[in-house]
Amino acid sequence: MLDALFKPKAVALVGASTKELSIGNVIIRNLLKYGYTGKIYPINPTAAEVCGLKAYPTLADVPGEIDLAHVIVPSQFVPQTIEECGKKGIKAVIINSAGFSEMGDEGARLQAEFLANAKKYGIRVFGPNCQGIINSDPGLNAYCNFTFTFPKPGNISVVALSGGVGALIMQVLDDLDIGQRLYASNGNACDVSIPEIIEYYGEDEGTKAIILYTEGFDKPREFLEVTRKVTARKPVLAMKAGRTEQGAKAASSHTGSLAGVDIATELIFEKIGVLPFHDEGEIVRAAMAFASQPIPKGNRVGIITNTGGPAVIATDVLVGFGIEVPKLSEASIARLRETQFPQAALENPVDVVATAGGPQFRAALEVMMDDAQIDCVYINFVTAPFTDTDEVAREIVAINRQRSKPLVCNFMTNLKLERYQKTQAILKAGEVPFYANPGDAARALGALVKYGQILKRDIGQPQIFGGVDAARAKAIIAKAQADGRAVLSALEVYGIFEAYGIPVAPWQVAENAARAVAAADGIGYPVVLKVDCDAIDHKSDMGGVAINLKDAAAVRSAAEEMQNRLGHYGKLGFFVQKFLPGGRELIIGASAERELGHLVMFGLGGIYVEVLKDVIFKIAPVTRVEAEEMLAALKTAALLDGVRGEAGIDKAAVIELIQRVSQLLGDLPMIEEMDLNPIMAFSNGAFAVDGRIRI
Repeated sequence: MLDALFKPKAVALVGASTKELSIGNVIIRNLLKYGYTGKIYPINPTAAEVCGLKAYPTLADVPGEIDLAHVIVPSQFVPQTIEECGKKGIKAVIINSAGFSEMGDEGARLQAEFLANAKKYGIRVFGPNCQGIINSDPGLNAYCNFTFTFPKPGNISVVALSGGVGALIMQVLDDLDIGQRLYASNGNACDVSIPEIIEYYGEDEGTKAIILYTEGFDKPREFLEVTRKVTARKPVLAMKAGRTEQGAKAASSHTGSLAGVDIATELIFEKIGVLPFHDEGEIVRAAMAFASQPIPKGNRVGIITNTGGPAVIATDVLVGFGIEVPKLSEASIARLRETQFPQAALENPVDVVATAGGPQFRAALEVMMDDAQIDCVYINFVTAPFTDTDEVAREIVAINRQRSKPLVCNFMTNLKLERYQKTQAILKAGEVPFYANPGDAARALGALVKYGQILKRDIGQPQIFGGVDAARAKAIIAKAQADGRAVLSALEVYGIFEAYGIPVAPWQVAENAARAVAAADGIGYPVVLKVDCDAIDHKSDMGGVAINLKDAAAVRSAAEEMQNRLGHYGKLGFFVQKFLPGGRELIIGASAERELGHLVMFGLGGIYVEVLKDVIFKIAPVTRVEAEEMLAALKTAALLDGVRGEAGIDKAAVIELIQRVSQLLGDLPMIEEMDLNPIMAFSNGAFAVDGRIRI
């Protein structure tokens, strides 16, 4: 628990200062201005008081207990200060000071020293090089922070790795007059981590939505496991920096080169149900809806508008979120006919027309709330000068207070006019999430719907296949490691595939052209001949593949030509395999991600994989549901069903193949990169016809 950090009854400031522009002065003034209800103890060896409060020379001189200490002293004095905190019985410290791991070896040494002291006394360290925390609970009002936005109480909690972005998010929330619950920006995060903070927010009853800003994860697996539990109870809305960085990992496999630098974060968010955002305004506007609205049970929206154009804009955005705009039931239309003006359009969207007042809006809202085909409601409300807009707002509020279905409002007005300021105040007091633009309102509703779908999504458990010979596969890799080799030979790769029941076309390895001919005779023509050499990664690019060889002469000729042309790369062998024409070329691959495990890739394969780049990634282990999603998510998914008379592929076989690869990766974490490319998929099976593994 982090109660000593977020709910301190007494705060000490080691490094309190009489200089108004110093951090050690600003934090005290912030606590006083925000109305902190606990005790404040400035620690200053020379000043009698700071900001009108009695100052103490040392922590030991403070007469009462202290829960939380701010440490605002030069970095070289921090280890000793933590020792003094421990002797005083303080259980949490915020180190605002900089000059630690971010500054090189000496800073890292100081950080290790103060962490050792903290561990000795059971102190939790927040920071260093950080802002601090805020708790807006009126019973506490803890502004243990040196920023300048003083949030009103609310239900949205924020955690940001970057203090600058955290302050920006707070300001956007404040500009929109949206209340906040808890705030944390933990800087270097040497002890208290972002996953711990999210877990704390998840257990906090006053938090209804969590906003996260991150620039990456030091321990991605911890984040995944912790946050997965939180998203099952409340929404986590996240924004990650660096997503536009160009390029990919320096990797020799197709999978490694196609996995962009930020793909792991996106996949973590998807795996555990975090809602991703790319804009600070959008994430805040979505959070506003989560703070007051129930989660929709489905994706069907009812639209009420008193003007046409904005409804069209909103509909486009909503449909882009996969939200349906269904027809209303005949009973609902009959009710509307009795309550709306003759000029009103009674289909969905329902256009109550500009002259509609409170009764018309109320009647339309009641119909939407009662219609079983509607899961959520979108309202366009333009403040026409010839209507009682306050009455309309009161009716929207009355329906909103029922909390039967979520609603959002596009409130279009001129707030320079006092009349409409009053209308807005009614909506705000009634906790109606309203937005100035139709697109903003629609995107906020889209986020609500998406989270509702996340709560219903059950990806199941990964399948464990019987008949797998994991010991054989591990022995193959152990021998390669003992030999000091990173790239496995074709014989080793196919041995691992067979150990995991991965279907492969009949094959043999051969040391020279004569043996290649003998192998082809045994397999049966036509065959494919591939060069087998550790120094050659992409055989096709190097001219190391010959297909559809129909007799012994063709095999001998191809093998001798490859030997002459590629022999300078090192010792060459040959891989002879049955040629399987006519299938759909696919790829399944994997690449290791630091402290996360493996990313599994599926898509169109063959020589065009890096040209088309029609691939989908998931984090292993991959369940059957996730494998099905991978097939469905391809841009060219229709090709898997067959086009222009072609037979569709055996999807069940491909889905099983993805799951077998996932199981293989779980058993063999030493695999760095792996490609099965191409996989030839037919209407009655799928076979790996080439593969490579790097360990």
